[in-house]
Parts: sequence; structure tokens; C-alpha cells
Amino acid sequence: MAFETYDAVVYDLDGTLVDLLVDWNQAASDAEARFADAGVDAAGMDLWAMLDLADQEGMRPEIEAVIADHEREGARSSTRLTLADGVADHAAPVGVCSLNCEDACRIALDVHELTGYVDSVVGRDSVATRKPDPEPLLTVLRELGVDPEGALFVGDSARDEKTADRAGVAFRYVDGGPSGV
Repeated sequence: MAFETYDAVVYDLDGTLVDLLVDWNQAASDAEARFADAGVDAAGMDLWAMLDLADQEGMRPEIEAVIADHEREGARSSTRLTLADGVADHAAPVGVCSLNCEDACRIALDVHELTGYVDSVVGRDSVATRKPDPEPLLTVLRELGVDPEGALFVGDSARDEKTADRAGVAFRYVDGGPSGV
């Protein structure tokens, strides 16, 4: 990928720079159990729907904590992906914009010795909205001091592509196409 023509490069984290080793089914099961303890039915929902339900039910901190615990553990045992090897080579500022919690992003960056090369990190819990809403990506760009039209967002999912489109940012898939997430 040719990055030198951009004023900043922003990466998704999971599936792009690293693979977080998270048992998402267990995370969903644990979140569902937390809802059940509060008398709220979340049976059969995926984690994103559960987060929406948590907002509706005033349970966001509790559900966020359940998911974030799994993500932090997955970040500690994550594997580094090939694209991460070029992060240190950028002359332009680098950011991370992820659906994972910010703490898990920072842990993964530390584990893979990338922290010193990343100038801004925005996770699911860093701003009020999450991808595909453009605000998380726009927040990274504001922190980097770069206009959307001068940036590139690199990700692995159709959600990442939609986020970039909504933010007015150029986009590239890490491996040429969406992961389906």
C-alpha cells in the first residue's frame, strides 16, 4: 500500500494490525447473563445489539465492562499481523480507530511494541458513538490535526469502509476485501 501521499494513516485494530484472541461467543454469553441478572432479556442478540440494549436499559457501564474484560484479555494474547510491521515506517501521523475498547487497543499496541508509533487511539468507549458513525474516525483526525480529505483509513470490514465514507476519508481494505465483520 502506498501511504506516503496521505497526511495521516488511521488503522482499525482487530483484523488489521493484530488479531485479538477473544472468544466472542463467551463474551456474548457473559453479557447476556449480566442482562438476565438485571431482569432484561437479551437472548439471541449479538454484542452490538446488546450494546444498544444496554444504552436503552441504562446498563452501558455494566455491559461495557463485561465485553472490555474479554477484549483486554484477548489483547494480551493477541497476534501481530503483517501490516503492523510497516507502522513504524510512516512519516505522517498514525492513528487507531477501533470497535474494541480503548484500553484493549492500548494493551495490544503495547504488547506488539507499536505504542510509540501511534499518535492517537480511539476505541468504542472513547466517544459517544461507534463505527460506522464517523465521529470516532473524525476524533482521531482532530487529535492528529489532519483534515479528512488528507487521511487514509485502513480496515478489514465493510463497517470500516462505511465509516470512512461517512467521514469523507479515503479507504483501503487490509487484504483487498471485507472480512464480513
